[in-house]
Amino acid sequence: MAHRATLSIAGIPRASRPRRVVTPTRAKLLEAAAQVFADRGYHNATIREICRRAGANVAAVNYTFGDKLGLYTEVLRQVFRTPELTLLTAELDSARTPEDVLRKLIQARLRSLCGRSDLHFRIVMHEFAEPTPALARVVEGLRPAYERTGKALSTLLGLPPEHEKTRLCHNSIIGQILFYAIAPPMLARLQPDFKLTPGQLERVAEHIADFSLAYVTKSETR
Repeated sequence: MAHRATLSIAGIPRASRPRRVVTPTRAKLLEAAAQVFADRGYHNATIREICRRAGANVAAVNYTFGDKLGLYTEVLRQVFRTPELTLLTAELDSARTPEDVLRKLIQARLRSLCGRSDLHFRIVMHEFAEPTPALARVVEGLRPAYERTGKALSTLLGLPPEHEKTRLCHNSIIGQILFYAIAPPMLARLQPDFKLTPGQLERVAEHIADFSLAYVTKSETR
């Protein structure tokens, strides 16, 4: 029995390894991994460098996350798991009309994207440039809000959610939100007086909603 108690991490059967237990090592690995993945992207990052920055044994990644992809998937989940989106479900449940749903979604998405740290933004850009299998896993967590938006647009347009016009409207709304997440360095040169302060974010969210609903409601009457 004493011999078993001294087994190294690598010697613990994979099936019995705790994956979701919050430990100091787990937190350090996630913090170090976020830095390395932001700097190098998933494909060029190495477990050795991540563990060196975290001060952990290289076997700790397999023990805690299964493998490099498991670690990266959890980092990507944390990037998309923001307080605004955590509260979004409750806000949507309180929405009284499809218009309310769209406004709340646009506001939450804009806050979450523009409030993201540079570290998180760089991870996302690497992922968009070279998608990994982790993206499919993370997208499933975003699907409920995505489908709520599609349903609201479907109701407003009087068209099925899978109709081309419904999807194009949905994509246009996403594109407007992403613009303000990606474009600040360019806007700082083209519009030096434009600052994405909390108040400005609220006005941008209102504009995107008004702009989008103007087209959607006009299309509805055609």
